[in-house]
Amino acid sequence: MLNGATFSYWERKHFFDSCDLIVIGAGITGYSTALHYKRSNPNAKILILERGLLPSGASSKNAGFACFGSPTELADDLQQFDDQTVWDTVALRLEGLRYLEEIIGQKNMNLQINGSWDLIREDEQDVQQEILERIPEFNAALEKISGEKNVYSWDDEVASRFGFRGVSGGFKNRLEGQIDTSKMNAVYYQRVVEAGISVLFGMEAKGIQAEGTMARVETQLGEISAGKVALCTNGFAKQFLPEDDIAPARAQVLITKPIDNLAIEGTFHYQKGYYYFRNIDNRILLGGGRNLDFEGETTTNIATSTNIQSSLQTLLSEVILPNTAYSIDHSWAGIMGVGSTKKPIIKQLETNVFCGVRLGGMGVAIGSLVGKQLAQIMEEA
Repeated sequence: MLNGATFSYWERKHFFDSCDLIVIGAGITGYSTALHYKRSNPNAKILILERGLLPSGASSKNAGFACFGSPTELADDLQQFDDQTVWDTVALRLEGLRYLEEIIGQKNMNLQINGSWDLIREDEQDVQQEILERIPEFNAALEKISGEKNVYSWDDEVASRFGFRGVSGGFKNRLEGQIDTSKMNAVYYQRVVEAGISVLFGMEAKGIQAEGTMARVETQLGEISAGKVALCTNGFAKQFLPEDDIAPARAQVLITKPIDNLAIEGTFHYQKGYYYFRNIDNRILLGGGRNLDFEGETTTNIATSTNIQSSLQTLLSEVILPNTAYSIDHSWAGIMGVGSTKKPIIKQLETNVFCGVRLGGMGVAIGSLVGKQLAQIMEEA
């Protein structure tokens, strides 16, 4: 039971009593799950619980990349997984991005298809040659999935065009783009509220227990019951799913102050996507470096570290902006959910408990679609 002295009759009646669905996590997947379930069940009482004052995971802390797969990442994935699994994952990301645009709207999240570049260093001639030979293969696979021809191409002028140092060129993906993450989240929140769904921030779910036809969610203020519970906490899901193949992965980011006459436009991947950067509001937003300390970055501690922030600043000064004066405005971290495969976990856990987690760093691309699929599973259960 909830702490009776904490809430009034009106608050208990409006927010907590007779809930049909509790969604844990106010991120992209959580919002999408709640909205899709509400569409099929317009009279359902739905409550979203979020542990932070703002979304705590990656949904409001990501870099805003509308991406689905750079060539070096694809080549790396094809070494680890079978071809069908890799291309099915790419297809899911493409479908998810199209679906995100459909439900949010291009203007509502400032979607810009400026293309992306998978940058190749001057000392990576072997990598460059290997990927060049595979570009026809990648383009053929993408054409089957998307209907688009020649998605990938080699651009040997990207370094001179944008002023990069130590870069021989880049593999361009003409279909990728960038969004304004804050606008996307604001629209999602607005849609949720307009649908009559309640959202409580600062309400942490500590445990879930199925009990007959109901499920109980333990919070710091007591227990809340509902007919169904949907777990959409992604990088924070391990505490609820200790046996599943999912782990937190911290991603660190920094952003510069505005730079006069910034020429860089687009999204960029570097070193198999372990680093990534883009332009936004005449600034450079740069993230990555998790490969420097996989063990240390397998954490839910939302903080930055000196070694990775230092590596980001070195990359910024030596490669991205070698001839440009800049200063750092801010840095932060977000928590992703990853596993040994890049396929999300969307399943029924118990009679009335479900989950949609492990987005593999592709929450922007697949989060909305995962929410839709999770809502469908709950409908069918």
